[in-house]
Amino acid sequence: MSSDSTRQRATARQLRTALESRGHRFTTQREAVYDVLADTTAHPTADDVFTTVREDVPDISLATVYKALEAFVSCGMARKLTMGTGPARYDSRTDEHEHIRCLSCGRVQDIEGLHPPEWMQGVSNLTRFDVVGYRLEFQGYCPDCVH
Repeated sequence: MSSDSTRQRATARQLRTALESRGHRFTTQREAVYDVLADTTAHPTADDVFTTVREDVPDISLATVYKALEAFVSCGMARKLTMGTGPARYDSRTDEHEHIRCLSCGRVQDIEGLHPPEWMQGVSNLTRFDVVGYRLEFQGYCPDCVH
């Protein structure tokens, strides 16, 4: 058995457990949507996921893709990124990490190795808030769009 098929079975079990723990059903369509999301680092929009998943599941609707993505977010299997003024993007990485967004083409990329937890403590000290998280978005121009 290949390591890819073992990983896929483990991911399917993990997805089923996460969905069912939050009252969502596990379906083959949701599994197909998650497979597309988990197989990319491009931070796709719901429309992007829909276009890709339709290659394997031609009868899936855009509404089903939206509902699946929101179910993944609600059960902690994905993050919803609201960046700039464009459509929301989705990320199967749920660990704390930052992003950079191209102001020209909209490309979103993970930033590795930048984890400023001391910022949270500093903000907490300054405001007396109990800071439990943060969202940081860098903006710029990707190498393809640099003028």
